[in-house]
Amino acid sequence: MKALAAVVREAGAAFVVEPVELAAPGDFEVLVEIAGTGICQTDLSAWKQDLPFSLPAVLGHEGAGIVRAVGQFVRKVAPGDPVVLTFDSCGECRNCGLGLSSYCAQFRERNVSGRRRDGSSALRDANGGVLAGSFFGQSSFATYSLASERNVVRLPGGLPLEAAGPLGCGVQTGAGAVLNVLRPPEGSSIAVFGAGAVGMSAIMAAKAASCATIIAVDLHEARLREAITFGATHGVDASREDPVAAVRRITGSGAGFSVECTGVPAVLRQAVESLDIPGKCCLTGLAPSGKAFEIEMNQLLRGRTIAGTLEGDSDPDTFIPRLIGLWKEGRFPFDRLVRRYPLDRINDAVADMRASRAIKPVLIANPQLSGATL
Repeated sequence: MKALAAVVREAGAAFVVEPVELAAPGDFEVLVEIAGTGICQTDLSAWKQDLPFSLPAVLGHEGAGIVRAVGQFVRKVAPGDPVVLTFDSCGECRNCGLGLSSYCAQFRERNVSGRRRDGSSALRDANGGVLAGSFFGQSSFATYSLASERNVVRLPGGLPLEAAGPLGCGVQTGAGAVLNVLRPPEGSSIAVFGAGAVGMSAIMAAKAASCATIIAVDLHEARLREAITFGATHGVDASREDPVAAVRRITGSGAGFSVECTGVPAVLRQAVESLDIPGKCCLTGLAPSGKAFEIEMNQLLRGRTIAGTLEGDSDPDTFIPRLIGLWKEGRFPFDRLVRRYPLDRINDAVADMRASRAIKPVLIANPQLSGATL
């Protein structure tokens, strides 16, 4: 079928919205008309090629929309269902069986190979040229997306459809870092390094978990002010003061927990060194391949630990509905992160995100679906 998609042909080049041909759904695939798609730092990493991904390509991995067709063996959803699209997984390996699908043995093949499960591409340009697709099982910078049954999650009612897309990656990553990985007890202290969409989601989750001291660390005063509105009790401007000293001053001895959301090695070190003894840091930030960080070994010997996470250790079929439940209770207002852009303004959205003018840009692919409340 014909669709429109934002295509990138060279690393860091402008996206061009152009006609594409999208394959029909296979036996276990789902065709989704996209209402809105969030832009995530992982999209920008692939766009810049810090995360290697074949080009030319259609990116996008925070889509939400309406199911329009399904393959013959799909039972999870049906045409007309509202869904959010998340990462793909095989459903057959040991980790998938344990509910840890973000550590699927086939994660790379399912999410960053540019191909469908059968090795083909779902996308071609107007001249018949092959485009890499199936980015995180969806490539949703488009009016229509082809996903698998494994990476669609049916949405409950009450949520603006296009705002749901960021639940598929950035929001569940930040929230999952707190609720699934760190699991701070009530009254805990936590420091969140980086107040973008992942960091803001971590802050909201920390508030929902009844943390008593929630410290946002960032380089932008506007982000820190906004973090306070999402639940942070303190803001630390790392461009003006040493964040490690600031966290220790605020908490008295260091934070019980920390979340690193930037992927910058020096910031990860700060997130660890700001911990109390013992204390636990969760790494969410995606760094370019080969990046390393150094830390004095005794920092860890004294009871500090570091845990990395992909997708917040989320089982999307259960965790995304959990987050929506918190949203309905007024305890997780992630939709306030969203700033909407038409699909053909994708380059403006990317520029605003990189300049910290927008926390979570969402591309409106089919305006007739925008604003629809499920």
